[in-house]
Amino acid sequence: MNDILIKFIIASGTIGTMFGVAGFLTWVERKQSAVMQDRIGANRATIFGFKALGLFHAIADVLKMLSKEEFIPQGANKFLFNLAPYLSVTFALVGFAAIPIGNQLVISGKVIELQAANLNIALIFIFAMMSMGVYGVVLGGFSSNNNYAFLGGMRGAAQMIAYEITMGAAIMGVIMVYNTLDLQMLVRGQGDYMLGGWLPKWGIFCQPLSFVLFLTAATAETKRTPFDLPEGESEIIGYFVEYSGMKFGMFFMADLVETVLVSALMTTLFLGGWQIPYLHPDGFHFPWGGMIAMSNWPVAALGVVAFFVKLSVFIWLLMAVRWTLPRFRYDQLMNLGWKILLPASLINIALTAIVMTLLRQTHG
Repeated sequence: MNDILIKFIIASGTIGTMFGVAGFLTWVERKQSAVMQDRIGANRATIFGFKALGLFHAIADVLKMLSKEEFIPQGANKFLFNLAPYLSVTFALVGFAAIPIGNQLVISGKVIELQAANLNIALIFIFAMMSMGVYGVVLGGFSSNNNYAFLGGMRGAAQMIAYEITMGAAIMGVIMVYNTLDLQMLVRGQGDYMLGGWLPKWGIFCQPLSFVLFLTAATAETKRTPFDLPEGESEIIGYFVEYSGMKFGMFFMADLVETVLVSALMTTLFLGGWQIPYLHPDGFHFPWGGMIAMSNWPVAALGVVAFFVKLSVFIWLLMAVRWTLPRFRYDQLMNLGWKILLPASLINIALTAIVMTLLRQTHG
């Protein structure tokens, strides 16, 4: 099979699957919030009398937004107004191309990496795509010819820039430990073991402070409660206040896609990605002795399943935070980002450098 065709299939499958997961979250969020608040949740939309646990509400949402009138305010910049929601969704989706969802798959002697874009700077690529999402927020507020939307866009841009810097600084410790920007190589580096071969060398064990900092900054980057000041409609006006129909839906989907993207990043950086403890390319090797031999197909399939299980855990965690904590004031949000998280990230870099230097001298 042609290499370009294989890459196209993997890229389309990965991005399509992740976008489907983001769409599925519209139902998950309703049901998870209902469970946490002791409610039934979405259960009204039916097809031929079937409720399907409220799954049809996602279809109803799409039909409702597609049938709503597309409104463009008087005096708005029509081109930028229409472009902004596409920018928000597109750059969030493109980042998935560099996420490794599994290990190598061997078909008829041909080795296929389960990663759409095998980049040696994959981490930089993903952060570059995430940073471009700021343009969707800024242009959405700026082009609406609405002062409140403009202020919401500026508020959102300031928040995203502040916490993107913290995210970048937080993962420096992980990069120092595994010495690579290639996410596939980084995941393979987490396949080693510590403490006599019992504990996997996952990022969450090697860099616990980095994990906490990245989790907090990533939650803010998704612009969701308690960091939803760019769009909190209850007491402030968001940057997409003038949007209606499917364009509003695209901004809404962009937040969910970003939730999936940062969850995939946390899975890759801190939970070993597709790695399963004691599972090697030829099967399970246990530290107490013995093994279970396996061929390439089952090992690769188990890795993909493990990746999506870990991804689901982080999505659940972000949803739980979303429905647990109250919204920050804006001064609290910026103080947390600039005065607490960023200095803590720099301290983590210094501590990591000191510990790694001491370990090299000890074992050198």
